[in-house]
Amino acid sequence: MGKMMTPKWTLARIALCGALGCAAGAWAQNAAPAAAPTETPATPPAATPAAAAPAASQTTAPAAAPAAATSPRPRVKSELADSIVVVVNDDVITKNDLDQRLVFVEKNMRSQNVPLPPPAEFRKQVLEHMIIERCELQTAKEDGLRVDDLTLDRSLARIAENNKMSLQQFRDQIEREGTPFGRFRETIRDEILMQRVREREVESRIQPTESEVDNYIAAQNGTGAAEQQELDLAHILVGIPENASAEQIAARRSKAEDLLRQLKGGADFTKIAATYSDASDALQGGDLGWRNQDRLPQLFLDAVGQLKEGEVSAVVKSANGFHIVKLVGKRAANPLRGGTAAPASAVVQTHARHILIKVNQVVTDVEAKRKLNDLRERLINKSATFEELAKLYSNDLSASKGGDIGWVYPGDTAPEFEKAMDALKVGDISEPVQTQYGFHLIQVVERKTDDVSKERQRLLARAAIRDRKMEEATQDWTRSLRDRAYVEFRDDGQ
Repeated sequence: MGKMMTPKWTLARIALCGALGCAAGAWAQNAAPAAAPTETPATPPAATPAAAAPAASQTTAPAAAPAAATSPRPRVKSELADSIVVVVNDDVITKNDLDQRLVFVEKNMRSQNVPLPPPAEFRKQVLEHMIIERCELQTAKEDGLRVDDLTLDRSLARIAENNKMSLQQFRDQIEREGTPFGRFRETIRDEILMQRVREREVESRIQPTESEVDNYIAAQNGTGAAEQQELDLAHILVGIPENASAEQIAARRSKAEDLLRQLKGGADFTKIAATYSDASDALQGGDLGWRNQDRLPQLFLDAVGQLKEGEVSAVVKSANGFHIVKLVGKRAANPLRGGTAAPASAVVQTHARHILIKVNQVVTDVEAKRKLNDLRERLINKSATFEELAKLYSNDLSASKGGDIGWVYPGDTAPEFEKAMDALKVGDISEPVQTQYGFHLIQVVERKTDDVSKERQRLLARAAIRDRKMEEATQDWTRSLRDRAYVEFRDDGQ
């Protein structure tokens, strides 16, 4: 089942995701491109459920990363020297950049009731996130990736709609909160760009083997979707640098054990995570949110398997460092929440059709919705058939077939489209529904429960395995990216 739209998120939450470069931010799920209803009927990529990438473990060393010895020293204009906090390859982070980000993040942490770390640690955490952010954006530039204005405008429109506002209302609210909309707009552009580069760089590293797929299908058929659970987890990562010595690994383990002792002694998990975690969700209190268990790393599942809600795990080791995992909550998986991708033996398919009105420089959002509401009224009054109106007015390739998109599986269409379609009874016609492609009227023609083909079972299994491995692969890529970068700290940390 494709992911449903995330419930209404506060503007503060959106801003925090922008500040931290969250891979799993709510806006990212709402704004990032999804599968088209008819043109690309494929399971959506599993980038957003992945946990956010970690910050580098060497946050305290005011020296260049290992690659600095061989990297050419970047040239920085002398007139900017007084304001430079950090040089990152051929880019810089200025004092003004950092001060603005500190204010931005502090306000949003307070709005989410995440305890603030001590000032020095808070500054260090935010600065490390900014360094990694710069590295990711530089990689995107080197790869030739870009986000055009049309994609950005559509993303902003979806963010506004998910906050139950018009784009103008959303803009006014952002500026009332003290952030110039132009700067917020570019932050969102950077977020989309960083998400794309993570998908491109990380997903290519994850290649499930045939034996992994066989084992996954066997396990899912053994447990069944009815026994699937969703877990709400939080975590703390004490990272290990690449090519770490035995002494470095021992020191990092010792730090993790000390943090666990503090937690066992009653310390607040969110504050400890915000202060000491090397993961990029640290300033969110280490929150991973609700995930289906088959989309979580096996390491985390094993760590919380015997825990009660509210308890924390022992220290567990991965290739990237030492983790402490907290079980915040658990509940039965709900397929309508995109709760499982288990390749069960049967699945509900929907035969649907739609009318698409695209938004462009000529047709506005308001005009598109008004046009579809007029068409919907004609359909309800039976003054025309769906097929007739689709052929006349739809901007989709399916127009010639009366809007018929055939039989679709869960996950084949954009999340917004699927959510609206699933809510309809056979024969019903939706209100106008917005996706990245424009606005749709949807009609469900019929439904059936059918066996999943072996080919599709394996496709779904591979997607779930990729999701499960995404956590560690993202951490590994980010750590490598950070360690290869030329990083020079220019100020004294005040």
